[in-house]
Amino acid sequence: MRKMSFKNVVHTWVKTCSRSKSKSRPFSSLFDSADTLKRQQESQSKPAFSLETYMTQKIKSINEALDAAISLKDKEPRELHEAMRYSLLPGGKRVCPLFCIASCELVGGTESMAMPAACAVEMIHDAALIQDDLPCMDNAHLRRGNPTTHKAFGEAVAILAGDGLLALAFEHIALYTPTAVPPARIVRGIGELARCIGSQGFVAGQVFDIRSQRESNVTLEYLEQVHLHKTAAMLEGTVVLGAMLGGGSDEEVEKIRSFARYVGWGFQVVDDILDVTKSSQELGKPTGKDLVDGKVTYPRLMGVEKSREFAEKLNKLALDQLSGFDSQKTVPLVALANYIARRQK
Repeated sequence: MRKMSFKNVVHTWVKTCSRSKSKSRPFSSLFDSADTLKRQQESQSKPAFSLETYMTQKIKSINEALDAAISLKDKEPRELHEAMRYSLLPGGKRVCPLFCIASCELVGGTESMAMPAACAVEMIHDAALIQDDLPCMDNAHLRRGNPTTHKAFGEAVAILAGDGLLALAFEHIALYTPTAVPPARIVRGIGELARCIGSQGFVAGQVFDIRSQRESNVTLEYLEQVHLHKTAAMLEGTVVLGAMLGGGSDEEVEKIRSFARYVGWGFQVVDDILDVTKSSQELGKPTGKDLVDGKVTYPRLMGVEKSREFAEKLNKLALDQLSGFDSQKTVPLVALANYIARRQK
C-alpha cells in the first residue's frame, strides 16, 4: 500500500485574472450570457442538499436490506444467528454502506447496483467490531449503547458470529448483486475488498496497533502506518468496491481510492479526539480507555487542538481528490467527508 504523509504533499494555489481588451461584446456572447443566466436560475430552483435527509433515507434503505440479508434467526444454530443479528442490526452510523453507495452513484451507478455490496461492507465492519471488543483486544463492554457481543453471548459465540458475518458478506455480494452489473466488475470488486481487509490491509493494521501497545516510543510515522492499514484500508475497500460496481474508469477508481484513504485516516484522528473529549453516554461506547491503557493516539502525540487541525487538513486533502468529477454528483461524498471530519459522536 502506498504511504501517504503530509511531508510529501505540496499545495500550490494559483490565482489568475484576465481582462478583455475589446470594449465591444461579440454577438455570440449574448447567447453565452443567456445560457449562463438559465443555468443560474435552474441551480437556484433546485432544493439545497440536506445531508440529514440523505442519510435518513439511505440508512432506512440500508437497514431494511440488512434485515432481509440476515433473516436467519429461526435457523439453527439459533444462538449464532441471533448473535450475528445482534451485532449487525442495532443501528450505528452506517458510514461504510453510505460511502459505498455514494461512490457507485458518483461514477454513474445506482443504489440498487451497490446495495448488496453496501450490506456486505457493513457485515465486515461489524465483524471487525466484534473482534475489536474482545478481551484479548480492546476488552470493551459497550457498543452502540448496548453490551458488546461477547458480553451478551459469550466469547466463543461472538468470535463465531464474526466469522459468520465475514463469510456472509462475500456470499451476499456474489449472489445478490443485480445482473445489470457485469460479472467482471463483481469479481474485481470482491478481490479489491478482500485485499483491503486482509493481511496487507485492515488485519495488518490491527497487528500494528497491538504491537504499538508494547512499544514505549511510538512515533507519528508509526501511528500513520497503523491507521492507513486499519481504518483507512477498510474505507478504501468500501469506496473502491462501490466505484468498481458502478463502472468507474481506472483513473476515477484511483482518485476515489485516494479520497477514501484520507477520509479513513481522518476518521481515526477524530475518533481519538472524541475518546478524550466526550463521555461514554454521548458516544455509546467506553471513552478514556485509550488513555488509561497507555495507548498511543493523535491527541497524546500532538495534543487535542493540533489533532483537530490535522483532521481538517486530511479532510481538505480528501476533497481535493474529487476534482474533475461532476460537481453535482460529488455533493453526497463531500457532505459525508465533512460529516466524518466534524462529527461530535
